[in-house]
Amino acid sequence: MALRCDLIIRDATIFDGTGGPRRRGDVGITGDRIVAVGDLGGASADREVIAGGKALAPGFIDAHTHDDRAVMCGPECMTCKISQGVTTVVVGNCGVSLAPARFTSRPPAPLDLIGEDGWWRFDSFGDYAHELKKRGSEVNTYALVGHQTMRVDTMNGDVMRPANDGEIEKMRLKVKNSLAEGASGFSTGLYYPLNMHATTEEVIAVAEPLRAFGGIYVTHMRDEADRVCASIEETAKIGNRVGVPVWISHHKCSMPENYGRSNQTLSLIDAYNQSQDVYFDMYPYPAGSTVLMPDRLRDDVKVMITWSVPHPEMAGKYLSDIARGWNTDIRLAAERLLPAGQITFQMDEEDVRRIMAHPSSVIGSDGIPHDAHPHPRLWGTFPRVLGLYSRELRLFSMETAIHKMTGRTASLFGMVDRGVIREGAYADLVLFDADTIIDKATFEKPKQESLGIEEVWANGVPTYVAGKGATGEKPGRLVTRNRV
Repeated sequence: MALRCDLIIRDATIFDGTGGPRRRGDVGITGDRIVAVGDLGGASADREVIAGGKALAPGFIDAHTHDDRAVMCGPECMTCKISQGVTTVVVGNCGVSLAPARFTSRPPAPLDLIGEDGWWRFDSFGDYAHELKKRGSEVNTYALVGHQTMRVDTMNGDVMRPANDGEIEKMRLKVKNSLAEGASGFSTGLYYPLNMHATTEEVIAVAEPLRAFGGIYVTHMRDEADRVCASIEETAKIGNRVGVPVWISHHKCSMPENYGRSNQTLSLIDAYNQSQDVYFDMYPYPAGSTVLMPDRLRDDVKVMITWSVPHPEMAGKYLSDIARGWNTDIRLAAERLLPAGQITFQMDEEDVRRIMAHPSSVIGSDGIPHDAHPHPRLWGTFPRVLGLYSRELRLFSMETAIHKMTGRTASLFGMVDRGVIREGAYADLVLFDADTIIDKATFEKPKQESLGIEEVWANGVPTYVAGKGATGEKPGRLVTRNRV
């Protein structure tokens, strides 16, 4: 009996997400799964898409996001991701997660990056997971719970000190319960004031439930500048003591005096990987973005403002220009803008390329979806890797680029049956033109859809179509580490 599918994508150049060589063929989908790959000339389907040799890959997995709130806000928030082929996002990074915590007013920075008044209502991760399921989402969501969130909640805002034993025990219980309710790991943001007073021993103690659940520890390290190697050592120590894999977020070597040190940091990570699992993601830009912190500004490092509560008209302007217009220095201007966000041009392009090209790297956007004038990585990360770094600069093959966005990411995070094109895998897919795909978002005009994405499917359902935009469908699901 001839195979009958819901959808067949015919005559595609298939990049299967494993890093193996591309091949020409068809992919059949029924329900939420891929049911056949190869020559499906004898099969039929309710809908057929003729790819005409265009590239078909697993949907891209954004390894580092702050989409905790955005995944529940519909196309207005998620077109930035689905328009670049993303089908799964990792939320709860940098110690910042919407759950488990309840606040009645705007929380301190950087928690306010993902939610203001009214969004901090999830006492448990289970409550967050329930609302995510009820609202639906365009993408699959893989969630971490954040140390910064739990510290502010558990310590009643008194976070400029190490937690005491009672507070540590309360946070440890929150992590344990969150993992039982579908979270996949625990994250820290030791760089930030809310988290920087946590000792290594506090982090180890709070992270302890990861061991029993097979969870993962993910960190925005204590320092990505002068003490970047010491921070890698601390990260590895935490993983070794807890007995779980560790994940370094947005790996970089920050500030001009540290340019070129990626040779050193990558060698150190390789050395640790001889005895334990140390993973990392990165984004394809020489600038980062976070909340505006006046005490960390430098005259020799350019800053652009992404949002400001008291001065929203300054979004998209350079801080030095704002300070000049106000006849003051950059620090006083920054204090006047608070609360606010910033883009910081603090990396060297050669380090960016070296880290990206490393065999262990995977890709994460670190986009901040609620900024008025966001970093272009929010809209352009994945097409930029494919179009600029793979096709134009030949930093690595298209097969390798896609592997860094799909199969490798899924494997390291324990996303079962995702990130690959094979029979039995979930039908998370992106069809694109490998000859034209490129990012259009810039620092001056960041909210621009990329070129070359034809259609995107999550769990077998189309979420984005070129020329039409978001379909309005919300087939995304909560994805939990090492669970089907």
